[in-house]
Amino acid sequence: MSQTKFNEFVEIVKRLRKECPWDREQTNDSIKSATIEEAYEVVEAIDKKDFEELKKELGDLLLHVVFHTIIAEEQNHFTVNDVVESIQEKLIRRHPHVFGTKEVNGSEEVKKNWEKIKLEEGRQSILEGVPPYLPALQRAYRLQEKAAKVGFDWEKKEDVWKKVIEEIQEMHEIEELKKNTDSKEKSDELMKKLEEEVGDVFFAMVNYARFLGVNPEEALRVTNNKFIKRFQYIEEKIKESGRSVSDSNLEEMDKFWNESKSSDKS
Repeated sequence: MSQTKFNEFVEIVKRLRKECPWDREQTNDSIKSATIEEAYEVVEAIDKKDFEELKKELGDLLLHVVFHTIIAEEQNHFTVNDVVESIQEKLIRRHPHVFGTKEVNGSEEVKKNWEKIKLEEGRQSILEGVPPYLPALQRAYRLQEKAAKVGFDWEKKEDVWKKVIEEIQEMHEIEELKKNTDSKEKSDELMKKLEEEVGDVFFAMVNYARFLGVNPEEALRVTNNKFIKRFQYIEEKIKESGRSVSDSNLEEMDKFWNESKSSDKS
């Protein structure tokens, strides 16, 4: 995008902000959830390898960046130029191996240097840069990844797997205790403990996925989509007989589920 095109785009958004009643009413808070949705739609287009759709979704995301900035500019917080200058300065500062004289040996050293530079910029903790509003699975992955960059990590994949098994066993132990208690107060207490143990299982599995080189958020999204496709196959098959899925039974649904798995391989 040329500077002229970008400036034209900014002016269009500013005009909408002034002349459209809906745009005029919006705040950074009112559109923040829509901004997140747009980011996920970008991800969906990437997953589908649909570049025409990706072009459109990136445009929608750019609209949100500019819209948020214009709202902030009206309140004298910062301008579009401030946003651009800020990211330019950050990219140059955090890439001394590109814009300076520092030499690095591969991407791992680049990532370690990135974290060191961020601490030098005033952050109190390595973990500060992980947004609290990330999906919990992705946030766990990023927290572990950041801690690992400064050496707080497992040495061997086998030890991580042992930790997964250990956490699963602890979860089952709490489940058994809860199942065998007659006290409501004790049951409620164990339920909170069980929730904690389930979280520990997920956290350990995220660690193991990281050692396998798999992003668990990406992996689970693929599995969710696979489940949707297979379950919708069940619904279509049952619909062909003039019934709805609620009129079916587990045996019939299992049969169609297995059929859908076979069709995945064909």
